[in-house]
Amino acid sequence: MKYDVVIVASGKGQRANLGYNKVFYKMKDGRIVLDCSIDLFLNDDDCINVIVVLNEDDFDQLNNDKVIKVKGGKERKDSVYNGLQKVSSDYVLIHDGARPFLRRETLDLIKNELIDNDAVCLGHMATNTIKVIEDDYIVKTLDRNNIFEAETPQGFKSELIKDCYEKCDDIVFTDDASLVESLNYKVKVVLNKYDNPKLTKEDDFINL
Repeated sequence: MKYDVVIVASGKGQRANLGYNKVFYKMKDGRIVLDCSIDLFLNDDDCINVIVVLNEDDFDQLNNDKVIKVKGGKERKDSVYNGLQKVSSDYVLIHDGARPFLRRETLDLIKNELIDNDAVCLGHMATNTIKVIEDDYIVKTLDRNNIFEAETPQGFKSELIKDCYEKCDDIVFTDDASLVESLNYKVKVVLNKYDNPKLTKEDDFINL
């Protein structure tokens, strides 16, 4: 299955408290976080285009002529939309630039599920007890056996996700799968058995 990948790396990463975009954090092996997020796809023969969405001011920091650089937008959904305009394959994966630990085995699972599904969402089942609160008080405890925590990459037929983004002006969504769900399309779950954290807070960068 041939595909393109859109890697979203245009956030400011303020919670990381680094003073710069967290995807350019240099790890102990000398690579930046974004390089690690990109390399898996560059080394996959099925990946036709690696499209990286960046703040325009960050273009010069990514020294890689094998990727397509795209200017980010005001919000994440605008950045993804800009990246999708460069997609030419029948399938597309959308991935967070701050998730550098994706495994090849997991990527293969996503690709296999996309053969028979129009949309797939990677993630894991919740292990903590999940509470719903209102005004600082617990009002409900959810059954964690039915709670799925979404990750990226999420995969789609390109025509489908592009169409959804054309219709998303009045839709509030926090990830691409939730946009597709809101328009009544089915999204297949792909369970990830490996750690795939999104680097977000200052503590996440300790010991990298």
